[in-house]
Amino acid sequence: MSSTLGTPPAAPLGTPLAQPRANRWTALAVLSAAMLMTILDGSIVTVAMPAIQRDLGFSPAGLSWTVNAYLIAFGGLLLLAGRLGDLIGRKAMFVAGNAVFTAASLLAGAATTPGLLIAARFLQGVGSAMASAVVLGILVTLFTDPGERAKAIGVFSFTGAAGASIGQVLGGVLTDALSWHWIFFINLPIGLATIALAVRALPSDRGVGLTAGADVLGAGLVTSGLMLGIYTVVKVEQHGWAAPHTLGLGALSLGLLAGFVVRQATAKTPLMPLRVLRSRNVSGANLVQVLTLSAMFAFQIIVALYMQKVLHYSALATGLAMLPAAVAIGGVSLFVSARLNTRFGERAVLLVGLVLLFGAMLKLIAVPVDADYVTDLLPVMLLIAGGGLVLPALTSLGMSDAAPDDAGLVSGLFNTTQQVGMAVGVAVLSTFAAARTEEDLASGATEPAALTAGYHVAFTIAAALLAAAFVVASTVLRKRPTA
Repeated sequence: MSSTLGTPPAAPLGTPLAQPRANRWTALAVLSAAMLMTILDGSIVTVAMPAIQRDLGFSPAGLSWTVNAYLIAFGGLLLLAGRLGDLIGRKAMFVAGNAVFTAASLLAGAATTPGLLIAARFLQGVGSAMASAVVLGILVTLFTDPGERAKAIGVFSFTGAAGASIGQVLGGVLTDALSWHWIFFINLPIGLATIALAVRALPSDRGVGLTAGADVLGAGLVTSGLMLGIYTVVKVEQHGWAAPHTLGLGALSLGLLAGFVVRQATAKTPLMPLRVLRSRNVSGANLVQVLTLSAMFAFQIIVALYMQKVLHYSALATGLAMLPAAVAIGGVSLFVSARLNTRFGERAVLLVGLVLLFGAMLKLIAVPVDADYVTDLLPVMLLIAGGGLVLPALTSLGMSDAAPDDAGLVSGLFNTTQQVGMAVGVAVLSTFAAARTEEDLASGATEPAALTAGYHVAFTIAAALLAAAFVVASTVLRKRPTA
């Protein structure tokens, strides 16, 4: 059809999706809106957690499950959802995922008990996994020209940076002006609009059929292994690294995932053909992403804690203080990254971005108890702009060698390692920071000094993770031809 919003005939996944130029950018807007909703939901809830606890009577331990239930479902199902998108059609998976997420948001907003809210959050994670897992797969089949693909990925990455910042501010505004229920209700108009536009704007695809990869045993192994692994990681702060709970469940999770790999090597129709891992760029980009996002937890969360607990900033002042970082990341990813990736190649741009992020962590390692924002923190906010170079480059490299029939699977894998990286960052950095703080408090240090010392440990670990990411990127990743 020639209409801008017309739906083209279904195309097999093994061929690029032919779309009118205007349609491709409309489709990108739909994909970005869905991702914005997912990212908003992750950051908006954290701001409203005190109000949720007061209203529903959550225990402190139970309250964490408003986040954990979502993370476990989301991270555990991404790989399965990505492959199912290849098999039954990525458009169908995307639309169904948004429908599940929107319905779950209504249930979450209307929840009157802790159990109902946790169940709704788990269901939100299921819907997010279904939709998010195939987004990059759709994007790379829509934008086959290297220059256009770089621009599209830059826009998509900008959505991530904007969503995290908007979520923090919007969560506070909605909770204070209306109630915490509206942090979920706001998803309803966004979700319904996204579904309506997706039906019209996204290209139809038939999928390669369930017989091409309907590995039920493999699906059970990878889903249970990932869910159990994420559960184990998010509970590390409560139990400790050497606790039987952590070691036992961690070993079981690794066993399930090892069984999945063996199954994929021997199954006639594997859920995840191991050929996708033979690409150095795909494997390397996913490893770099785990290391980088684990490190970036130090900035996203610990810097905010430092501002509030040590410098005594209010929640609003903290959000405003971190706004330059969001603007810098968003501006670089939207206006700069595509041009640099096209001219110099994603690998070179990625390395520069990692150096900038490493510089930010070095600056944070030396941050004092009585920091001045302009001299001590603002330079960090500007150096964090390196994230605007890293994320689009990693996305391009992570999807670069994906065959059309495997694009959904590779997209799901990339999103899975993203969630694993963030979960590992939460567990590792917060645990070591807390241990150092407790040690200094026991030695007679003041609370601000002890907290700062703990945060310094986290920033040091983050710098080491970024250094490791640089080594992997420079030795494993291969330079792709520039346009």
